[in-house]
Amino acid sequence: MLTDRIQLLRTAVRVVRRKRPFHIDAWVILPDHMHCIWTLPPGDMDFTTRWRSIKSYFSRHLSSTEYRTSNRLARSERGIWQRRFWEHCIRDETDYGVHMDYIHFNPVKHGYVERVSDWPYSTFSKMVADGVYPNDWAGAPDVEIIAGEP
Repeated sequence: MLTDRIQLLRTAVRVVRRKRPFHIDAWVILPDHMHCIWTLPPGDMDFTTRWRSIKSYFSRHLSSTEYRTSNRLARSERGIWQRRFWEHCIRDETDYGVHMDYIHFNPVKHGYVERVSDWPYSTFSKMVADGVYPNDWAGAPDVEIIAGEP
């Protein structure tokens, strides 16, 4: 659903960033999940409010046709999102690089494309334009990337 409704997701992120700024270092959106690296303003560690706001905006602007349990109805929750998110504070440049690679390699890992550059819902093309990655990074199906679960 995320890639099918990519414009709505982009709008949700834009709206939230206006109210609670953050820099997008990397992001990949797959049909059923996403990964990202954000840099928040100095002294601000509130990832939770930002995620909650993005999820809420996205959910409120979808038609509610999916099945919801009585528990989800009581909590006004949609079946779209998992309740939690995994947060990790980047330790150093090596850790940052491993996470950047993991994020951008994810569409290949899940079998959506053979080359990272073929996935349109990612910051990879921006990273190529900025000189961070070559366009053919991880481009061949037999290339082994050390980008497991960070």
